[in-house]
Amino acid sequence: MLRILVTDGMDKGSVQTLKDMGHEVTEQFFESEELKEQVKGFNVVIVRSATKVRKDIIDSAVESGNLKLIIRGGVGVDNIDVAYAESKGIKVRNTPKASSSAVAELALGHMFCLARFIGISNVTVREGKWNKKQYKGIELSGKTLGLIGFGRIGRELAKKAKALEMKVIYNDILGPAKDCPEYSFVSLDELLADSDFISLHVPGNEDESPVIGKLEFSKMKDGVYIINCARGGVVDKAALLEALNSGKIAGAGIDVFPEEPTKNLELVNQERVSVTPHIGASTKEAQKRIGQEIISIIKENF
Repeated sequence: MLRILVTDGMDKGSVQTLKDMGHEVTEQFFESEELKEQVKGFNVVIVRSATKVRKDIIDSAVESGNLKLIIRGGVGVDNIDVAYAESKGIKVRNTPKASSSAVAELALGHMFCLARFIGISNVTVREGKWNKKQYKGIELSGKTLGLIGFGRIGRELAKKAKALEMKVIYNDILGPAKDCPEYSFVSLDELLADSDFISLHVPGNEDESPVIGKLEFSKMKDGVYIINCARGGVVDKAALLEALNSGKIAGAGIDVFPEEPTKNLELVNQERVSVTPHIGASTKEAQKRIGQEIISIIKENF
């Protein structure tokens, strides 16, 4: 029997499956200081994005020797000190396959929202305003979508964009994808210059510097739309706000922030921003798949 701690929620059916397998499952969020003590009693810790597993928590877990596995229910593991945990004999795994479609759909949703003023219309109509003449949008069909990062999520979004008759170009640190000849690999500068929509699907730079900053914005065509459902730090938020206010950027869809919940109210209240509270993987289907993948990881490691 394993003692498993689920800190940030998990699909209920998958939790029950773990219990039916004979494991003891505790579902509770702990603040950092309390987590340092609680973690000593568990063999497996399952987190999403809210819980941060840093060196002090890992050191505390090592004292008891019980913790053998940390699982991130999702893609990014930047809330876990992975290298340090593994240097202490604690494995770290994630569930990269499960949420790709959900995140891609959210990115596409932000694109529609911005192109057709859906978000701001929901606000102004409820305020009694009828801004029909102000909300002349654009169609996605025929536009160029530039993908920065061409992993699972980027490829899912590419398929959906192609179905909408968009032209898809991409840049990836690994170079051209051999199995996707229908999409064009281009340099980052070419992508910035040619795209009508730019969507980021990268983990970010190792030094935590933004992938898109003031220089990159200057290389984009006027009136471009930018979507970030990846990591909060990959886009310089101050530079983005400046570009939005100047009209250089026609709109921005944002699901992630460096600090969550965000305190950047000036950005989220900019009328040409479509914003969501880090819900990329928050669909019933994705959470079920994540739960199933977590179960498989546990079976493989014990």
